[in-house]
Amino acid sequence: GSVYKATYHGATVAVKQVKRCSKNHLASRQSFWAELNVARLDHNNVVHIVAASTCTPTSQDSLGTIIMEYAGNCTLHHVIYGTGYLTGNNDGLKCDHGFLNTAQAVIYSCDIVAGLMFLHSQLIVHLDLKPANIFITEHNVCKIG
Repeated sequence: GSVYKATYHGATVAVKQVKRCSKNHLASRQSFWAELNVARLDHNNVVHIVAASTCTPTSQDSLGTIIMEYAGNCTLHHVIYGTGYLTGNNDGLKCDHGFLNTAQAVIYSCDIVAGLMFLHSQLIVHLDLKPANIFITEHNVCKIG
C-alpha cells in the first residue's frame, strides 16, 4: 500500500492505505488483521499503531487504513546503502550522507534486537524485516515498522 504523512488529533502520524492483493484476497485480509494485532502493544523499538479503520470508499481497492506514530523518514536502508545518515536540523528529521560507524551499528542492532525480542515475547513474528522497515527517529532510536 501507500504511506502518507498526516496530522491526526494534532499529532504528526503516518497513514498507511492497505491495498487488497488481487491474487490472494484471503492473504491480504490476514496480513491486514495481523498488522492490527500489534495495535495493543507498546514498546520503544516498535512503531506504535494509533488507530485503524476498515471503512474505505468503494472506488478504492483497499482493505483499510492504519494510522501509526510518525517515526521519521529515515530508514536503516538509507543509512546502509549510502542514501543518507540521520542528522537533526531545524526542519525536523533529515537523512544526510555519511558513514555508519561500528559503535552506532551496535546501538542500532541492540534497538532492533530489543524490538524483536518484545514482538516474539508477544508471539508475533514480523515476516518482512528488512532495512527499509527499520525507522530511525530524530532521537536516533531504531523502531521496527
